[in-house]
Amino acid sequence: MSLKSQSVKGAKKFAGLYHPKTIKSHGWGWRIGLLLFTLFIINGIVMMWWSREPAQFDVNEAAVEYLPEGTQPVVGSAFVGSTIKILDTLLHKPGGFIKNDRTPPGIFMDNIPSWEYGVIMLVRQTTQVLYNDFSRSQSQSSLVKALSEADNNMRIDSSNWMFPAPESKYEDARQHLISYAKELTDGNPHNANFYARADNLNAYFSLVSKTLGDLTQELSTSVGDVIIQDPSASNQAKEGQVAPQRTKTSWWKIDNNFYRARGYAWALLQELRAIRVDFKATLEKKGAMASLDQIINELEKTQKTIWSPMIMNGRGFGFTANHSLVMASYLSRANAALIELQDLLRNG
Repeated sequence: MSLKSQSVKGAKKFAGLYHPKTIKSHGWGWRIGLLLFTLFIINGIVMMWWSREPAQFDVNEAAVEYLPEGTQPVVGSAFVGSTIKILDTLLHKPGGFIKNDRTPPGIFMDNIPSWEYGVIMLVRQTTQVLYNDFSRSQSQSSLVKALSEADNNMRIDSSNWMFPAPESKYEDARQHLISYAKELTDGNPHNANFYARADNLNAYFSLVSKTLGDLTQELSTSVGDVIIQDPSASNQAKEGQVAPQRTKTSWWKIDNNFYRARGYAWALLQELRAIRVDFKATLEKKGAMASLDQIINELEKTQKTIWSPMIMNGRGFGFTANHSLVMASYLSRANAALIELQDLLRNG
């Protein structure tokens, strides 16, 4: 019998389990077992579908996607449009926003919820800098109400289930950003502005650099190496005392840290591509375009396809890879290039 014939025969036999006569011929125990088995299979299929990471998008298309038809983009449209698109993707991908789910299958998932939180981390920093820096010409500038509301809405705890639900607040933030994007293009400078200055960009990069450093450190502790603490960093440290500590990430958190870093890098990659568009004149004037391209190149590597069915945590030169260390390597190099870029923006 051919493989095809065997497959057809097996499928018919499996389908026969759900025939009314078959169900009636068995007791309640068998029926409940079949129901649980069916729910398990459906749950697994849905989890696989919801676990697919969103694709990257074109920042030039995002620049005009949320503007009235026929409106020409201006400086800031790519950056703001990309932020809106990131939130749009977060809320409307398969399964929607999963991190705060309290019911199956979302409650059983942890990779995509961690990815979502990484994205939220970046968007929070973006709305903060949009409100405090990019929209202001100086410290005495008047606030942009739409950005103030967007910044406040992004600060809600992403683990809340309801009252209010994070999804509703993030959607409100998205709508306020759309309002700001439209105000940028209405030709009235009293409504909204976007200042593509080097100091504003450095304010954003300062936040990003610290987060990249934190993520790199979290990923690096997957191997459990001994870390020598700097005694000068603690007010309680005795003179000359150096306390080595072995820090290792819990096995249960290794994949969470990995996907949180991957989500943050995914969102940052989109924003940097938008910065390349909106801050082109500033970057070229400072001779910093090549440095930005290097950072983008490193972040693109963090989005490579994961062929392993699980995040591996090999140690040293063992038989298995350590995906956390590979991710940490990419983020570390991106952060090093980002620090150099900040120096160019200050002194270039």
